[in-house]
Amino acid sequence: MCGIVGVLGRHEVAPLIVEALKRLEYRGYDSAGIATINKGQLDRRRAVGKLVNLSDLLVHDPLPGKAGIGHTRWATHGAPSVANAHPHRAGPVTVVHNGIIENFRELRDELATKGIRFETETDTETVVLLARYFMQEGASPSEAAERTIARLEGAFALCFLFEGEDDLMIAARKGSPLAIGHGDGEMFVGSDAIALAPLTNRITYLEEGDRAIITRESIEIFDANNRPANREIRMIEIGAAQVNKAGHKHFMAKEIAEQPTVVGEALGYYLRGNIINITTEVIDFTSFDRITMVACGTAYYACLTAKYWFERLAGIPVDVDVASEFRYREPPIPDRTLAIFVSQSGETADTLAALRYCAGKATRIVSVINVPESSIARESDVALPILAGIEVGVASTKAFTCQLTVLLLMALRAAQARGHLSKKALANHLEDLRHLPGLLSHALTIGPATEEVARRLAKAQDVLFLGRGTMYPLALEGALKLKEISYIHAEGYASGELKHGPIALIDEKVPVVVMAPRDDLFEKTVSNMQEVMARGGKMLLISDAKGAKEAGEGMWERLIMPETPALIAPIIYAIPAQLLAYHTAIAKGTDVDQPRNLAKSVTVE
Repeated sequence: MCGIVGVLGRHEVAPLIVEALKRLEYRGYDSAGIATINKGQLDRRRAVGKLVNLSDLLVHDPLPGKAGIGHTRWATHGAPSVANAHPHRAGPVTVVHNGIIENFRELRDELATKGIRFETETDTETVVLLARYFMQEGASPSEAAERTIARLEGAFALCFLFEGEDDLMIAARKGSPLAIGHGDGEMFVGSDAIALAPLTNRITYLEEGDRAIITRESIEIFDANNRPANREIRMIEIGAAQVNKAGHKHFMAKEIAEQPTVVGEALGYYLRGNIINITTEVIDFTSFDRITMVACGTAYYACLTAKYWFERLAGIPVDVDVASEFRYREPPIPDRTLAIFVSQSGETADTLAALRYCAGKATRIVSVINVPESSIARESDVALPILAGIEVGVASTKAFTCQLTVLLLMALRAAQARGHLSKKALANHLEDLRHLPGLLSHALTIGPATEEVARRLAKAQDVLFLGRGTMYPLALEGALKLKEISYIHAEGYASGELKHGPIALIDEKVPVVVMAPRDDLFEKTVSNMQEVMARGGKMLLISDAKGAKEAGEGMWERLIMPETPALIAPIIYAIPAQLLAYHTAIAKGTDVDQPRNLAKSVTVE
C-alpha cells in the first residue's frame, strides 16, 4: 500500500525515482508524485492515475535535481486528486508518507488555532505544516522533523526533504516498513527493497520507532527512545528482486504458472528424504495444547484450511481469527499456546498488531511469511519462509499455495512429534507431497477450458461458491479471487449451509461453482448440487473425472481436474479458483494485476 522512494544521488534523480516507483506499482496506488532539490530550490510534480501520467508530465515539464523523493499514493484521507497527491509541501518542507496519522484531526485543530490553513483533505498535510511551524519557530530541519515525528500517532513511514538542503533526508518508521540503501557517495530510501534493487544491494532495515538522518556519505539512526542505534547492513540478492512478466500478459498469469516450481522449491527446502526440516529445537509441537492462527484475506483462508490438517492429523485444537478483529476482542491466550501468523508481505498491519498482542502471552510465536526481512518475521520467535518469490499481482496466487504447502508440512511434523502418525503413514503423505508439483502442472492444463467457461461466467452479476471439508476454505478463496479482479459479486459457503439461507438466492441467473473432488464427502456434495439444479440453478462442477461422471447430468459446465490425494486437494484446487477469476477478469476487461481500490501490502488498519 503506497510506495516511497528517496534518492540523494550524483545524477539527475527524477528518472531514477520514476523507475523505482514502477517497481512498487504492485502495491496499489491511484496517484503519484516527485519532489526534488535543484540549486537549493524545492519543486515537485504530481499526477492522478498511473505512473505513465507522471512520466508524461515530466517530459513536458522536467524536474531537475540530484536529491529527491517520490511516492505512489493509495487514497485513505481524501479522494485521488493532484491536490491530495504526495509529496506534500509547506514552504521549505516536503514529505512523502505511507500509513495513517491517527491524531491528525487534533493536530489540524491545534494548527488552525495558530492561523495555519489547510489546502488538502489528507492526514499527511499535518506533517508538513507542523514541520514548517517548528522551523518558523527557529528549529533546524533535523530538529523540526524530530519534533514533528514525536507528535504523530498511528502507523507511518515518512521521508522528509528540505529546501536549501540538497544533502539531507530524514526518514522514520512506525508500523510501516522502510529501508535505507547504501551506495557509493549516494543514499537511497525505499518502502520496499525491491524498489532499490537496481540502485544498490546493501540495505539497512529501520526498526520500529527508528528515525534516520541521511546524507550522501553517512546515516545516523536513533531508536524509539531517541538513542543512537546501530542497524545491520544486509546484502540482498539483486537477481531475486527482478520484477518482470517473463513473456506473460499479466503478472498474475506468470505467478499462477510459477506454482509448480515455487511449491517444489518449498518442498525441497523443508524435506530431507522422509524428514521434515522443522526440528524440535525450532518448534516443539509436544509443548503445545492449542494453536491460534491469525491472518487476513487469502492468508486467512490458508489458515482455515490448515485448521483441518492440524486437528485431523495432529489432534491439536485450532482457533483461526481474522487479524483485524483478533486483538479488539482481547482473546485469552492460555498457557501452552502456539500462535501462528501468516502473511505474504510480512508487513500486514492488522496481523502485526495481533502478533504484538500475543507477545509475552503465547508460548511460541511462529510466522509463515514470504519476506524474511519483514517486520512480522523479525518479531517472531520462528519465521518459516514460504519461498514463493516476489509476488506482484494484488490477488495472491503462488503465495497462497506455498502457504498451504508449508502449513501442511507443519501439521505433518506436529502429527509425527505427537505420535499421531506412524512412520509408514508419514512416508505415504510425504510421497503424495512429492507429486504435488506434477499435479499442479497437470491442473494448469485446464486453462483453455477455464477460459471458455469464464466467458459465460463474466455475464453474471452474482456467483456462489460451495465446498465441504477442506474445500470450504477453497470456496471462500475462489469467491474472493473472483470479486477481487472481476468485480463480480461472489460469496463462498460451506455446502451444508446452502439450505440455511443462501438457497434463496438460487435462480437461472446465479451460477454456482462447486469445488468437489471425489472424496468421502462427495455424495453429500452431490445432494447439495441436486438442490441447486432443482431450482433452476446453473451448476459449474470442478471435480476429477470420476466425480464428474458420478455427479450425473444437468450440469451447466464442468472443469475436470486430475485425481488428487485428499490431503493435498486444497492446494491443487487453488488452481481452478485462480484461473476462473483470471479469465473472467480478462473477459470483462478489468485490471487484473492492479484491481481498483486494492493494495498488495496493507500496512494500515
